[in-house]
Parts: sequence; C-alpha cells; structure tokens
Amino acid sequence: MSLSIFLITDTVMTPSVRLQEMIRVIRSARTQGEERGIIQRECADIRSQFRQGDNGERSHSLAKLLYVHMLGYPAHFGQMECVRLIASPRYSEKRIGYLGAMMLLDENQDASLLITNSIKNDLSHSSQYVQSLALCTLACMGSAEMCRDLAPEIERLLRASHSYIKKKATLCAVHIIRKVPELAELFTPSARTLLSEKNHGVLHGAVVLITELCERNPDTLVQFRKAVPELVQIMKGLVTSSYSPEHNVAGISDPFLQVRILRLLRILGHNNDTASDAMNDLLAQVATNTDSSKTAGSAVLYETVLTIMDINSESGLRVLAVNILGRFLLNNDRNIRYISMTSLQKIVQTDHNAVQRHRGTIVDCLKDQDTSVKRRALELSLALVSAVNIRSMMKELLIFLSVCPPELRSQTASGIFNAAERYSPSKRWHIDTILHVLTTAGGDVRDETVPNLIQLITTASELHCYTVHKLYRALIKDIAQQSLVQVACWCIGEYGDLLLKGECEEIEPVQVTEDDILDALETVLQSHMSSPATRGFALTATMKLSTRITDNVDRIRSIVSIYGSCIDLELQQRAVEYNALFKKYDHMRAAVLERMPVMDKNSPGHTNGDTSGEIKEPDTSKPKPVEAGLLSEPASQVIITGYSEMQKHCCVYVHVVPTVSVYEKNGLSLKIQCDKQTETEVTVTLIASNSTQNDITNFTLQAAVPKSVQLQMKAPSGNVIPAHGLGQVTQTVLLNNPNKASLPCFRFVQLSFLLN
Repeated sequence: MSLSIFLITDTVMTPSVRLQEMIRVIRSARTQGEERGIIQRECADIRSQFRQGDNGERSHSLAKLLYVHMLGYPAHFGQMECVRLIASPRYSEKRIGYLGAMMLLDENQDASLLITNSIKNDLSHSSQYVQSLALCTLACMGSAEMCRDLAPEIERLLRASHSYIKKKATLCAVHIIRKVPELAELFTPSARTLLSEKNHGVLHGAVVLITELCERNPDTLVQFRKAVPELVQIMKGLVTSSYSPEHNVAGISDPFLQVRILRLLRILGHNNDTASDAMNDLLAQVATNTDSSKTAGSAVLYETVLTIMDINSESGLRVLAVNILGRFLLNNDRNIRYISMTSLQKIVQTDHNAVQRHRGTIVDCLKDQDTSVKRRALELSLALVSAVNIRSMMKELLIFLSVCPPELRSQTASGIFNAAERYSPSKRWHIDTILHVLTTAGGDVRDETVPNLIQLITTASELHCYTVHKLYRALIKDIAQQSLVQVACWCIGEYGDLLLKGECEEIEPVQVTEDDILDALETVLQSHMSSPATRGFALTATMKLSTRITDNVDRIRSIVSIYGSCIDLELQQRAVEYNALFKKYDHMRAAVLERMPVMDKNSPGHTNGDTSGEIKEPDTSKPKPVEAGLLSEPASQVIITGYSEMQKHCCVYVHVVPTVSVYEKNGLSLKIQCDKQTETEVTVTLIASNSTQNDITNFTLQAAVPKSVQLQMKAPSGNVIPAHGLGQVTQTVLLNNPNKASLPCFRFVQLSFLLN
C-alpha cells in the first residue's frame, strides 16, 4: 500500500496522514494548545473513517486512536470499533482490535461483554497466534462473568500440544482464579501435569499457577506438598545445567524461573518438617554455588535466604542465610544493601546472635549517603543493642545522632532513650547519655523525656550534686534546647544549694554564686527562644531558690512580682500564687518549697499524662504541706495536697482527674471525684470515709476558692462517718468561672478545706 500524501502548513494535517507522521507532528507542537488542536482535528478524521465502514483504513485509524489514548486524551468512541475489528477474519485487524480492547475496555463496561463470543471462537481457532490474542485479552481485562463462561476453554488449552499456547493459557488461568476463586479446583489436576514440561515458559507459568492455588486453598497446599521432590529436581537442573544462551542471564540459568520455584518452596515448606527436609540440601547448594557478583545471582540468593528463614530449616542453614545477607551489606548497590537490612530486621529477633556477627558492617551503613539505607541501618542497629554491647553501640549511635539528617533525629533519640532505659550499666551513665542527647537534639525528643529524666534524677540521690553541676554548665552554654533547659531549671530549683557549695568529687569544681544562678534563670525567662512551658520551669526554679539561698531573696521576690502581670495566663497565675507565698503565707514558704520527694515513675505526674492511680503522701514523722502547683510542667494532670496538723487544713490544687485521694490521716480519708467539666464549670464530689473503730460525729466540711471562681456547696449526705469503712459522707461542690475565661486559666482551682 502506497504512502498517503500529506501537507503541513502551520501544523495542519491532511485527513490521510499515517500514524508515524501523526506522532511526528504532535511531538513538534510548541504549546499544549497547539497539540490539543492537532489531536482534535485528527480525532474528527478518525471518527469519519469509522463511519465509512470497511474501507481498509479502520485498523490504521484505531492504531492512531490508541496513541491518542496513551497521551491522555478521550478515546472512548473507539470501543465499538474494537469489537468490530475483533470479529474481523483478518489477523492484522484482529490484532489491533484485541490491543484496543485491552486498552479501551475494562470489565465494568457493557461493551466488554460483546467480545465474549468472539474470544470463545478465537480460542478454538486453528492458528495459535489468534488463540494467543484471545488468551492475552482475557487474562488482561476478563470480567468475572467472562471468566466463568470461558474457564472450560482455558482448562482445555492447558492440555494443548503447543507450548506457546500452554504458557499463555496457564497465565490466563491465574487471572481466572484471582477473579473467581471457586474455579480453582478446575485447574488443579492440569497444574500438576504441567511440572513435567521441558519448556521454561510453561514451567514458569505452571509454578505461578500452583503458587496461586496453594495461597488460596489449604487443602490444595497439602496436595502440592507431594510435588516438592519434583520441584527440587527442576531447581537442581537449573543450578547445575551447562550454559544455555536462550535462558542465561549474567551467568545464571533462567533466574526468573529459579526465583519463582524458591517462592513456591517457601510456601510449601512453611511449618512442615517433611517438606522442609526435602529441600534443605537444595537450598544449601543454591546458597553456596550461586554467583552474587551480578544482580541476577543476588536475586536468586535473596529468595534463597527468604526461603531458608521461612521454613523449618536446619540451624546451620539459617546461619548461612544470615551470612549471605551480611555479604549483601558490602555490595556497592544500595538497593541490595537496603533489602539485606530489611531482611535482617525481620530475623534479628529469632537469630539474634547470627545477626550480631555483622554488627560492625551494619553500623558502617549508618554513614551511607542514602537516607533510606541510613534509616534501615538505624532500625537494625537499635535492635542489636544488648546489655553486653550497650557502651560501644551507644557510642556509635550518639555519633550518628550528631550528624544524622533532621528527619531521623527524633527516631534516633527515641531509640537511644529506650535502649538506655533497658540496658544502662549505671545511673550515672544513663543520666550522661540522656543529657548528651538533649544537648545534641533537644528539640527533637518526645514530650515525655523531661518528666522521665526528672524521675531518674530524683532516684539517683548520690548523683544530685554531679547532675546539677553538669546541667548548670549546659544551661549557661546553650539555652536553645528547650528540653535540656527545662530539666536544668528543675534541677537548679531542687538542688541549687548543692551547686552553691562548689564541691563535687565527680566533676571539676566551679565556684558559682547566687547571682550567677539567678542570672542564668533570668536569661531563660527573658529569652525569645524559651517556650511558655520553659518559662514556667524557670520561674518555679527561681521561687524554690528563695529557700535555698540567703542573700538574694529580695531579688527573687522582685523577679516573681514582675510576672504577676505577664500576658501568659499560666505564668501569671504561678507568679500571683508565689507572691502570695511571700506575703500572706510566708510562714509556710519553707515547707511548701522544700525538695520534692522521690517520684514514682508510675505516678500520674510523669507518665505521658496518664491519670490512673493515686498520689501517695510522703511518709514523714511530722505532717507538713507538700508544694502545691509547683510541678514544673503546667500541662501535667496532677493533684498535689498539703495539710497542717494544728488546723486540720487541706489546700488542694485541682486539675481534672477521675478520682484522687487528697487527705489520709488518723483513719480519715478524703477523696475528690470529678463528675463534670466544661469551659466555665467544674463539678466535683467530696467523699469522706472512716477506717477507725469509732464513728466520726459532727463532721463538717468547709471550702474557699479565689475571688475569680464562684463556689456553691450542696448539702452533705450526713455528718456522721461510720467506723470500719462501712459508710461514706459525700458532698457535691460546684465551681463556676463567671467571666467565662478560657480553660487554661481555669486548669488549676485552689480549694481550701477546713475539717472540723
């Protein structure tokens, strides 16, 4: 057929242009609008060709339309033309028609049902190439209805004499099983016989089909386990076969078929000793004889490793598999290193010692330029940390933390914290490690780090002097790391007197004056880098120092009074309360601001906001107030109580929790239960019980609140508390914020109770 004549003037094409020329003109378009104009004109010509009937140009027009479709332009008007061409007796037209059906039709369109009969006829065609077209189309876009109608034809073709047809029929059967799982039994007998084929393409399709059958039906899995020896022989033939140009890839005989067989063996040998024993020798042979210098060999070895680790293999074989992954870590290809570490991550829990042998190589991967490889190396390194190697591994991880990408800092810090908590050899080492992390990446640590470190410091009483000196030096050096600054302020507030002594055996002594400490805290309070929470820590620390120093109390009073008019409501409230301690309650200040007792890690004050459990009062010989509202983290959900023996006075700062005990003395127990909270109102119930041997009579409960809060006390349930805990007296208290201020200023409500 002669070439059509075409003319191009300003990129306008004549109607008779061929596909190649159309592609050239479209590619030469200078703008998107120009390209769109060319496409529109050509689509109009294609429609015209379709309307002219059988003029010999329909297949060429459909070919051009398929290219238009590939560019993303609408081509749905060619669907019916695909149906017509499929029914054509000409092979050239059938080929374009089937190609168009695969591209323009899908199982949700009614037009796809129109080609079912044509496919069925072509599956019985005398030409294997026509049969191939029908098989490919059914495997690509066959709907469930089409699969049900044509499944018997596919099963028949699995027994065809041509290997070319068997291969395509096998892959078509896989599609049918995925679409209609109940048809799997139809193909099971034929699938087993296909394993005796010599053609690699048929074998590949047979293995894929058997894998699909085994994954979908446990009964079929049991049946095909009998074929393990046959699969082993096929695999051995591939491993030991001589050079075959037809199937050789970089010195490996048909690596695609080898990989498929290894995946099937992995399924058949999972949790089955008999099948696993039958393939152990083969896997050892593949693992030792396969060349890993090429990608094809690495792919086969990788699948071998996965199979070894997933079946009931021998221990020596598992060590060999881990060693193969260790060699992969030395590969120059980053993809191979990545998948190696991904596999090691999966098996590190079951074969920890075997993976430990490659710890040095894994740690070296932390220096890789690729972030994905670094992330995998980090996860694996953290999994390898143990009590034996904690010091050496932590040294490497801390070095990595200082140079790692920003997106990995949070994960690295969290991993170091968890490892240090599990395997720390000493409390001093634990504290030093966490402080190193806070100094390096304080802005990337999780919120619970501060209370957890504070809890650790309180329990290490012998290290208080060492810790406060070290934190003070870190504070004056850098106040940008907020988590570090918060812990430093807390420690200075608690143990500032140890800092002033300047005596610390474990660290080089530095003479620090009261003014130096207050200067450091004022710097934190005034810095624009300090968050509201950090300023709260600093203000509280400043206040607590008023009982630990002697010459600068007036300066502290001046600092605190400044923040009584602070724009931040939380800080303002703290300052107002602290001013009250200086004035009205100065006689209680020393007792209220004394050192915090050792914190229980499981208490609600420092476990990520967990509000379960009760606060226990410190066991002291002389009852005394415990600081109220002075925990440095303002968002912590905590109730702190204090009382005076002579007045039987209880001062409570309430932050909403379910139920908490606020008074426990001489058999009398008082609990507060929060029943309801809104933005402006809190309803609590006071519950009193008596564990003594005598009834408590004439029991009354009085309460007072700040002027900003309105108090309404309901009538109590009685004034006698039965002995032995046989009864309770309850009283409901309503607290209202008439100014309807936002919740943050209503978070802590002071209730003062008088027990008579």
